[in-house]
Amino acid sequence: MSDHRVGKARTLEVLRRITHRPRWTMILLGTLIASAATAAPSNVDVVRDLATRVGPIIGSALACTDIARPRIQTVVDKFVAVIRETAPNEAIRVDLTQVLDRSVADGRAAISSGRADCRSTDRQLAELERSIAAPAPSLSGMIGPSAAVAATTPTAQVNTAPPVRGMTDREIRFGIAAPFSGPNKELGRQMKLGIDAAFNRINDAGGVDGRMLRLVAADDGYEPTRTVEAMRQLYEKDQVFGIVGNVGTPTAAVAVPFALERRMLFFGAFTGSGILRRDPPDRYVFNYRASYAEETDATVRYLVKIRRLKPQQIAVFAQQDSYGDSGFQGVAKAFRAMGVNDNTIVRLNYQRNTVDVDDAINQLKLQKNIKAIVMVPGYRAAAKFIEKTKDLFPGLIYTSVSFVGSTALAEELKLLGPRYANGVIVTQVVPAVSGYSSIVLEYKNALAKYFPGEASDYVSLEGYVAANVLIQGIKRAGPQFDTEKLIDVLENTRNFDLGLGAQLSFGRAEHQASHKVWGTAMDETGTYQPIELE
Repeated sequence: MSDHRVGKARTLEVLRRITHRPRWTMILLGTLIASAATAAPSNVDVVRDLATRVGPIIGSALACTDIARPRIQTVVDKFVAVIRETAPNEAIRVDLTQVLDRSVADGRAAISSGRADCRSTDRQLAELERSIAAPAPSLSGMIGPSAAVAATTPTAQVNTAPPVRGMTDREIRFGIAAPFSGPNKELGRQMKLGIDAAFNRINDAGGVDGRMLRLVAADDGYEPTRTVEAMRQLYEKDQVFGIVGNVGTPTAAVAVPFALERRMLFFGAFTGSGILRRDPPDRYVFNYRASYAEETDATVRYLVKIRRLKPQQIAVFAQQDSYGDSGFQGVAKAFRAMGVNDNTIVRLNYQRNTVDVDDAINQLKLQKNIKAIVMVPGYRAAAKFIEKTKDLFPGLIYTSVSFVGSTALAEELKLLGPRYANGVIVTQVVPAVSGYSSIVLEYKNALAKYFPGEASDYVSLEGYVAANVLIQGIKRAGPQFDTEKLIDVLENTRNFDLGLGAQLSFGRAEHQASHKVWGTAMDETGTYQPIELE
């Protein structure tokens, strides 16, 4: 036998031995992909063997609905490229493709028959992804002159992926900038509470791919002038991966540009403002909840269709900033849809972080025939407005958007007396906390376990839900990801059922997961009861 034939036989034997070890299957795949453009025909047998090992993983992944399709497609595309570059002619290319197709079919069957499970499949797919992403050694370097060299040298030649901000092998850090002082501090506290409950729950189960999720908080007092410093602290000092659960619209007007400039994920903020809902959407901004415009639009339709009011009998009490503007826009949209001139809407304003509502009340006194108030306020301003108008305008219907902080508002009104609480309507972007949907029960169990003594609250429930949507995205991204990959995964999340009673979806042109608005009304004890809005 010639030296050339002996060398080739030795090479193929070494490669066969390597591919019979799962870890080296992954490394060799990455190497072949990296060197596909120069792959030699002698590698055909190796690629055929790899197809029988990679194909079942692809097939199993395709049968697992929780595994994001773009992850699978990336591996498929890379392997098809290897086949195309390796095959010396069309016949061999077809043969290798058929081997891969048969192996993919075997993988699908393994899931349906129970011989494989989606959890292990996800891990195997992640290993494939790492092998593709990591800089690979040369094929000749892996094979070496003999089997002994091949068996002892590859581990030193495989490099690790570059570090990702806010992420280690054991932790992923997120940040939240919110009011933890001042008149709206309860909103920040409750939002953080819900996110922490979700993070604690997943951490108790081992985290996501072994990484614990941690939330770092910075106080901006719900003042935009303090938000930049809070965001800078989270980004520069705490080195967070991304932002989750920030509170407020005027603060978002500052925080969002900060995040976009740094290409940092800005996820699940507690605001329904249009600032976070551009068309097309900002790549790094994702929302869980319905918008204020959707909430106030639903409220106006309820007042007109269910309570039989005329649009002209509805006024708006709103914070005089971008938060109030966002809610007002929803009312205006509903008026226009009904053929009513939105210039006729009466808007009653007050200043952020105050309870000075006297000007708004004086303006209301000048109006005739106002039967309902759509409020876009903080909870203390809302309570003060209700307290001062309850006797002046008997029978006035009060409604508010969810940002008011349902529990905090109820507590304020209960201090005033049962008649102040009774009948106040608040729209919600999560199901009733008194209900029995699976996500609510899960949330209550987590709250009782990690924060005993804390009562259920619509704000902390929203934080819990938003955090779980984020967790699902991280799970689907696999063990090795960065911001860009996570966003790609999120944008390919469709019809995800978290147990809300409404499915959630994202897309390249849709960065808001839910458009659902629930209705609630307080009884005289300050307890919220579900109501139908339509």
